[in-house]
Amino acid sequence: MITTDILIIGAGPTGLFAVFEAGLLKLKCHLIDALPQPGGQCAEIYPKKPIYDIPAFPEVLAGDLVDNLMKQIEPFQPGFTLGERADTIEKLEDGSFIVTTNKGTKHHAPIVAIAGGLGSFEPRKPQLENLSFYEDNGLAYMIKDPEVYRNKKVVIAGGGDSALDWSIFLADIASEVTLVHRRNEFRGALDSVDKVQELKNAGKIKLITPAEITKLEGKEKLEAVHLKKGDETTRLEVDSFIALFGLAPKLGPIADWGLEIEKNAIKVDNSLDYQTNIPGIYAIGDVNTYPGKLKLILCGFHEATLMCQSAYQRIFPDKRYVMKYTTVGGVTGFDGTKKEAPKAVVKAIE
Repeated sequence: MITTDILIIGAGPTGLFAVFEAGLLKLKCHLIDALPQPGGQCAEIYPKKPIYDIPAFPEVLAGDLVDNLMKQIEPFQPGFTLGERADTIEKLEDGSFIVTTNKGTKHHAPIVAIAGGLGSFEPRKPQLENLSFYEDNGLAYMIKDPEVYRNKKVVIAGGGDSALDWSIFLADIASEVTLVHRRNEFRGALDSVDKVQELKNAGKIKLITPAEITKLEGKEKLEAVHLKKGDETTRLEVDSFIALFGLAPKLGPIADWGLEIEKNAIKVDNSLDYQTNIPGIYAIGDVNTYPGKLKLILCGFHEATLMCQSAYQRIFPDKRYVMKYTTVGGVTGFDGTKKEAPKAVVKAIE
């Protein structure tokens, strides 16, 4: 059983920033995410997509934003349960909760903050026969450990950032990388497209467009794929086929937790703390809805801040918390490390 003060479901930017705000209040956080790494959509779907509306950053790549958030929360030592989906929730007599994942991992906390973005992400799967037979048997929809593909023949299908980025990355790991896309144009970052073209010209990547995979072959595991380009069909011997067609957001099992749902989003009280209709369960970021809601990362940061203040009062109802600006109090991590505020600034504020 994993125990924590605030259990955060969703490790996207809003969930990560909530760790920082909770840490300032000396509250420990643990995060659950179905994806194999923190960052949500920013890390999985468009890590090289520029974002322009983060305060103090005229432009920041989504992946860099996640990296910065991870660095910011390091002092507060959050725990992570990754690659698992929050499935069930049980409210105990003392008002705390037990959340169990699809793999049976149990988490106990007095506060649950749902920061699941647009929901849990399910891979968009190609329409091919015997798909389930080859899943985890040569067919994958996301890459958890690149070393699995070392010295292997790999075919990647897709036209977005993930397909481009992984093709580039695996060019130095796999013995052979073939990137297949049904169009000549890609949806990813221009520098990634250019890099793939450079690797193709250097003979390190095979690029086949416009084309698509039409059949998977293999008796006990995946051994080959059939590729159609125009009127011609080619059989390619492969060790692995990675279908990177993006992820479809779904609210998932959370929709069955007794929360008020409106248009696939969780209704919250935005007049105070973004709490749901179940006391102790909050929803922050794109997963929630209320009058005037804007699905922006910066709005999620604001919601996370107020949620943490409310969570502190629920956990410590007899304590009065006096907010201190970080410019005055600095930031003290759970390991005792501290970033001090400059004395001149402290004196000026005092």
